[in-house]
Amino acid sequence: MKAFFFNPWTKRSLFLLCVVPALLLLWRGFTGNLSANPVEFIEHATGDWVLRFILITLAITPLRKIFEQPLLIRFRRMLGLFTFFYLCVHLLMYLTFDQVFDIRGVIADVIKRPYITVGMAGFLMMVPLAITSTATMVRRIGPKRWQLLHRLVYFCALAGVIHYYWLVKSDVREPLMYGAILTLLMLYRVRMWMAKAAKSKPQPASVSV
Repeated sequence: MKAFFFNPWTKRSLFLLCVVPALLLLWRGFTGNLSANPVEFIEHATGDWVLRFILITLAITPLRKIFEQPLLIRFRRMLGLFTFFYLCVHLLMYLTFDQVFDIRGVIADVIKRPYITVGMAGFLMMVPLAITSTATMVRRIGPKRWQLLHRLVYFCALAGVIHYYWLVKSDVREPLMYGAILTLLMLYRVRMWMAKAAKSKPQPASVSV
């Protein structure tokens, strides 16, 4: 397995898989197969992929623990950056076609519509995570502070689920499904933190008789 994880083609293959949703959207655009409302279709499609990628990224740690494959961590940064990429496309569609870069309109929308408020908050929290994703930034910030900063990803995922839930209004099955997956991942994290705290807790000294 070590040879598989360190094989350069493994990362390249994963990169290509991550690009596939974007390529499919481009293909649908060229063939005129983006439904009657292309902008809405792309916004929803990229929004779905943001949630999928962020949940896959959050699943890396549980999977490497469960399957005892620590080298899975090698793919987490790429998955996180693809999350940000699809989030940027999602936001750019809104800014370009919905608001035509009308800053006042965007601000009014953020204030007026709660689902846009929480979605924009998720984007703003994701920006520092993308900027500090490199090994150089880890060394510059320090591993402990970097890890603390990157816990924002849980709030980003929660913001994404709430954004989707408030957006759809009626058929909430998909956002609830994403919410259930996020809840399971967070419960696993809590279990890990509790186990780590229990191990670090000093044991009472035994009294010899």
